[in-house]
Amino acid sequence: MLECVEIETAPRPRHAVIWLHGLGADGHDFQPIVPQLVRPEWPPLRFVFPHAPVRPITLNNGLPMRAWYDIAGFDLAQRQDEPGIRTSIGAVDALIAREVERGVPVSNIVLIGFSQGGAVALAAGLRHAQKLAGIVALSTYLPIADRTTNERHAANAATPIFMAHGAFDPVVPQVLGERSRDQLRAWGFAVDWHSYPMAHQVCPLEIEDLAAFMTAILGDA
Repeated sequence: MLECVEIETAPRPRHAVIWLHGLGADGHDFQPIVPQLVRPEWPPLRFVFPHAPVRPITLNNGLPMRAWYDIAGFDLAQRQDEPGIRTSIGAVDALIAREVERGVPVSNIVLIGFSQGGAVALAAGLRHAQKLAGIVALSTYLPIADRTTNERHAANAATPIFMAHGAFDPVVPQVLGERSRDQLRAWGFAVDWHSYPMAHQVCPLEIEDLAAFMTAILGDA
């Protein structure tokens, strides 16, 4: 099981958010967003921020850093580390199972990820065999999309998806996010898409929009 940073907004939460960081960051990266994001009307939540394993990254001249999978080159959509992605999908499934053991129904779990973490959140969420509350993909794309065509699970066919991207993102170009959005919609997924005048980051308006999305899905959970 991955090491995680955890924050509970109130005792005995029966809702959980599993939030995956980006390449080279760690589980502390999005910890400061919690007080900005959480609304007083929400039920008690457990935020789980796992640390990705440390591994050599080809694009970084083989130097090790925390990563959900290897990055071989700048063309993110073409040169993908499928074994690494699948290992991280398994790690997310294990985190979901642990929340269930702690009394959180799968239908009350939200998967969130930024950049590389968002790619894994999408890949894992679409394949999960039980319905999740929602999937949030920030500044990212859907990896191994050709495999996802046949591997996506019917349990999450109606799960709401929030996607957000910076129009000036130099790391994960917005066109990759748009391409993934279009593919998801073609498969019938309800994608709430947002674009912001920013680079590879998160902005205050995005947090507000995400809070509105979360309010809707937590109310249904």
